[in-house]
Amino acid sequence: MSGFRVPRRDQQFLVHQLFDFATQYQQFRNREVPSIELIDAILDESAKFSEQVLYPLNASGDQQGCRLEDGRVIAPDGFAEAYQKYIEGGWASLPGEPEYGGQGLPYSLNLLCTEMRTTANHAWDMYPGLSHGAISALQAHGSDEQKALYLSKLLSGHWTGTMCLTEPHAGSDVGMLRTRAEPEADGSYRISGTKIFISAGEHDLAENIVHLVLARLPDAPPGTKGVSLFIVPRHLPDSDGNPGPRNAVHCGRLENKMGIHGNATCELHFEGATGYMVGAPNKGMRAMFTMMNTARIAVGVQGMGNAEAAYQQALAYARERLQMRSLTGPKNPDGPADPILVHPDVRRMLLWQKAFIEGSRALAYYAALQGDIAEFGASEDVRATAQARVDFLTPIVKGFLTEAGLVSVNHAVQVFGGHGFIRETGVEQYVRDCRITLIYEGTTQIQGLDLLGRKTLLDQGRTLKGFAEDLHKLAVDCRETHSDYADQLNALSRDWTALTDFLGERALQNPDEAGAAAVDFLMFSGYALLAYFWVQMSIRAGELLQQTPDDKFLQGKQATAAFYMSRMLPQAEAHRQAILAGGDTLLASADAAFEDD
Repeated sequence: MSGFRVPRRDQQFLVHQLFDFATQYQQFRNREVPSIELIDAILDESAKFSEQVLYPLNASGDQQGCRLEDGRVIAPDGFAEAYQKYIEGGWASLPGEPEYGGQGLPYSLNLLCTEMRTTANHAWDMYPGLSHGAISALQAHGSDEQKALYLSKLLSGHWTGTMCLTEPHAGSDVGMLRTRAEPEADGSYRISGTKIFISAGEHDLAENIVHLVLARLPDAPPGTKGVSLFIVPRHLPDSDGNPGPRNAVHCGRLENKMGIHGNATCELHFEGATGYMVGAPNKGMRAMFTMMNTARIAVGVQGMGNAEAAYQQALAYARERLQMRSLTGPKNPDGPADPILVHPDVRRMLLWQKAFIEGSRALAYYAALQGDIAEFGASEDVRATAQARVDFLTPIVKGFLTEAGLVSVNHAVQVFGGHGFIRETGVEQYVRDCRITLIYEGTTQIQGLDLLGRKTLLDQGRTLKGFAEDLHKLAVDCRETHSDYADQLNALSRDWTALTDFLGERALQNPDEAGAAAVDFLMFSGYALLAYFWVQMSIRAGELLQQTPDDKFLQGKQATAAFYMSRMLPQAEAHRQAILAGGDTLLASADAAFEDD
């Protein structure tokens, strides 16, 4: 198994030379404005922590897993010690509000640190990662008292957070939940019910866990309109805000999972546990989506992170593994065979991984920056435009980066051949770990419906058409230097808009048409956006090459852009054709396919 290195040069290219984070940050109100030097210092230290502390625990955590003993969950060896270093390094408080002990730095800067950690050790990073959703929900919907008590503990990292949404009979349909919340005379609630698939639901890393639980009041209306959100701490805080007596919530079992073995995925039983309402009664869905949208960007980055780690191993292996001779003659004449890196199809798989990862990194960073602008932008109009953009991009980041991320890690296994199927090489872990990212925090189908329904058709396509116009403007700008790219961008701009109009008309006639087209529409959108960013990266690399013509990194950017535009972007056309074919072959006309003989 090869080592892991954070791709700092690629991060710097995006942060400083493509998006210019430092200048963007200067426009923000009510936020710390880090200099270029501070940005790089933070990222360099985060890289050291990820490479030296977290990555060495990745394989051992997978092999050892978590264990449940007398109601206590014990994480793999080294996880708790790594978490203490995380706290000591101040990483938990990076983007938090200073009022509650945070450092007040931009969320987009924190996302880069999250990417490093999740790439180094996906399972470990889920323990602090779940806290970000809880922090977002409490910041947006909690009372002043709740913020004062819980945010300071979560931002210090001494307490962690969870999202307790899923129940055995309901799955993604949270409107069917049965967990009950009965009011008490002191203003608290007695929470009773069972939640499953709760990541980091019980562990020994932190002194307390803050569960955010969806439940129903006795008089709640049915469906999602009757869902409320509650804080249910593992230990009830005492008068000084320190962990007090154990609450009536316990882990009934650990799920026996395909991957992410180092993270405790729990079945939690709430047996009259004391809880406190967040926000207004029956308004829990709004708070839930605050948590979910924070988590969805992070899950997309998990898909990309698994792909990055697997790609690094596959590339190192392809350079070293000797097998067969090049079709154009020996490239390693002094050896018994050539490195498999010289074979065209191995290069195809490696370039697919590289083009996906680096294009997705640009998309994720842009989305995170839009999230910052939406909250801290200089004017109301700027904030509103950015919010519409990040809302539109969130399901694409979550859905496309995880779907294509799984393809990418499978390419890495294929580069290894039979050795990729063997656990000792380590690359197969990324397939198992990555697979969950397509499911939790909303499956790809849910992301597709969100993108097409809420974010496009209900918006009458305004935000999408803004992105389509960006593609057209870039095509105009690069016409003289990249005429082929300009033609492709113009075609994407027209097709994206036309698909929106086509689906709007079809969905009015039959809403199932939207469901039949949603995932293809999401995937088309993902490929279109990666084309947009790859053309920008190629142009910027060309400008910088005029100053340093021998820069291999920049030359590699242009070569990878050419591969993406010629060999990967055509997959968007397959998704377009599937959409235009309509939903008939999935709907009533397909009923016979599921009939028994």
